[in-house]
Amino acid sequence: MNASRRAAPRGTTSVQPARRIAYDVLRAVSESDAYANLLLPTAIADAGLSGQDAGLATELTYGTLRRRGTYDAIIRHASGRDIAEIDPAVLDALRLGAHQLLATRVAPHAAVNESVALVSAGQGRGAAGFANAVLRRIGRDPADTWQTRIEDGARSDDERLALRTAHPVWVIRAMRRALAAEGRADELDALLAADNVSPEVTLVALPGLASRGEPARPYAPTAFGSPAGDPRQVTGSSRGTVRVQDEGSQLVALALAAAAPVRAGERWLDLCAGPGGKTALLAALADRDGARVEANEVVPARAGLVRNALRPLPVEVPVHVADGREFAAQHASSFDRILVDAPCTGLGALRRRPEARWRKSPADVAELVELQTELLDAAVSALAPGGIVAYATCSPHLAETAGVVSEVLRRRDDLIELDARAVLTEVSVSPIDLAGEGVGAQLWPHRHGTDAMYLALLQRGPHNGADT
Repeated sequence: MNASRRAAPRGTTSVQPARRIAYDVLRAVSESDAYANLLLPTAIADAGLSGQDAGLATELTYGTLRRRGTYDAIIRHASGRDIAEIDPAVLDALRLGAHQLLATRVAPHAAVNESVALVSAGQGRGAAGFANAVLRRIGRDPADTWQTRIEDGARSDDERLALRTAHPVWVIRAMRRALAAEGRADELDALLAADNVSPEVTLVALPGLASRGEPARPYAPTAFGSPAGDPRQVTGSSRGTVRVQDEGSQLVALALAAAAPVRAGERWLDLCAGPGGKTALLAALADRDGARVEANEVVPARAGLVRNALRPLPVEVPVHVADGREFAAQHASSFDRILVDAPCTGLGALRRRPEARWRKSPADVAELVELQTELLDAAVSALAPGGIVAYATCSPHLAETAGVVSEVLRRRDDLIELDARAVLTEVSVSPIDLAGEGVGAQLWPHRHGTDAMYLALLQRGPHNGADT
């Protein structure tokens, strides 16, 4: 759904464009699981918003998505209704209004009146009257009063923390376990706070095609910050050789390329390539070192994004469209290096995709772990003897990280786990703090300023082993 091109209902002409765009993006996220970080920039550009209005639309969208669970608790209290009983379109308008009333400097009358106008246009006078009453009730008390009120109704310390930090309880517990595995459970508050801060824009300069600008990022030699926070002034003139990419993602690709000396003619594979950022970086690194890259993506639309990401490169990268497990099975012992950036809960990217915390549940983890394990196991079979697979997830959940790696190591007798921490230390341009036991590496937003990327490096032995 393109929020900026959707026709505005009759009667919404008085709604400020920034609020209209924020609301439309919220509806797209709720209705069709759209990603706000993909939809919002296009909506802003299509609407031609000024810098100030673009900033407002961004704050309203991300702020509302980020604190949705907290606002739902406040709306439930103020309305006397369970959230499930409120029309979804009305609920999104109430969330948007609550965010303006409790977390911004927007004038209360504007926050209420324009949120009510959005409801009136789409759901009619009755719903508008309900929205007006709820928002005026919310607006009578300051944010800290509401926070105390909803926390007083919490049934546990974790539920109280969930309401305070706008994270589901199960996510808080998963984060705590992951930090405790490193002996750093005391960093939980810092991690949850980091998830609620908009990240700085990080750029990647493709090796051999562009030079890193300023300010340089601390770890990846390809990473630098975006001047004034707006990447378009840099990316627009680079013809695709500089693009937005989290530093953690860059480190994953750099680590695979540096895990062992590259022999000319090596064949590399990005097994789960969409949307193509890591593929492009791998392709640039491979071209520099005399190797060649192929990519695979199961979703055709995302395969198209991979092709677009690769277009600026001077080398041809075949992009296949297939289930990664089936593709790997058809290419046994064929690749020298494979990246498995597996589908995951996305809990490591809550700064950039705040809605992800509300989309997943513990039940989703088991299904994803099964897929992740199958993809990694299949990728090992596609490795040539001596080949290396990098297993990466944008999640710190132990079941998705060390748990998957342990299971694949248990299944196979032909694998050696390499020291991913040592490799990351080698590629980093400054000391990098990697804690815990074992040799897998976990990055953190509060500690490294990156997404919470996990990396394991597995090498297939010289003899083709079989599943045990």
